[in-house]
Amino acid sequence: MSDSDTPAEGPTRLNTGVAHNARVWNYWIGGKDNYEIDQRVGEHVAGMFPVIREVARADRDFLGRAVRFLAGELGVRQFLDIGTGLPTVDNTHEIAQRVAPDARIVYVDNDPLVLIHARTLLTSTPEGVTDYIDADAHDPATIVQRAAATLDFERPVAVMMLGILNFVLDTEAAREVVRNVMAAVPSGSFLVLTHPTFDADLGGEGNVPAMEFWNENATPPITARSRGDVAAFFEGLDLLDPGLVPCSQWRPDSDSPAVVPQFGAVAVKP
Repeated sequence: MSDSDTPAEGPTRLNTGVAHNARVWNYWIGGKDNYEIDQRVGEHVAGMFPVIREVARADRDFLGRAVRFLAGELGVRQFLDIGTGLPTVDNTHEIAQRVAPDARIVYVDNDPLVLIHARTLLTSTPEGVTDYIDADAHDPATIVQRAAATLDFERPVAVMMLGILNFVLDTEAAREVVRNVMAAVPSGSFLVLTHPTFDADLGGEGNVPAMEFWNENATPPITARSRGDVAAFFEGLDLLDPGLVPCSQWRPDSDSPAVVPQFGAVAVKP
């Protein structure tokens, strides 16, 4: 972490008068790093779209399964986690380094409260490394350039984009973010992605009014996408089984996981 990224700078940008996604998400999964405004907006959204708490938990559980699978069965040792969110139990580095103590993880976020808590994300095994970059997902060139200080882009990297592209409102711009990041990593790298959907067959139609309320009362603005639009993020990559599915149904721990309106998938760069 450079001097310009120190968590002490975070409060200068921290706005506790407007609900923010990282803090509301933290509230939905039972965390404590949120404010009254986040709780009020979070409760209102949950009243409009009750499945949102289940979505939040399913997304978090997907993270654990995907990282364990990549680090364990596939031997991945480098993770670039874009859109980190607030630290909770079992963050990417903890899951990966439990499997592979020498794993190297770079977190990327630009939320000031996440920045304040960045030191929690910088704990590491002696054999491994964790780092944190204060950067915006809209700026993949900066992310790649700064992540190269910690990650070896000559070796496979698992790029984590869980619930982040929904904040890039223009679909073509979001696809360009993915293309640029994946162009920087070598063959054998992975894209791990989750994204909310408004598809009715997954119960996602309630996302539309809930997100309209969110965009009027919280930040940053958000959008849901169709299966086709989410599938397009994986263009040029090979999806691993079971493909693009509700994130709760990606290699689930139980026999009959609930369907949630949040797609999840893992793909490899050929």
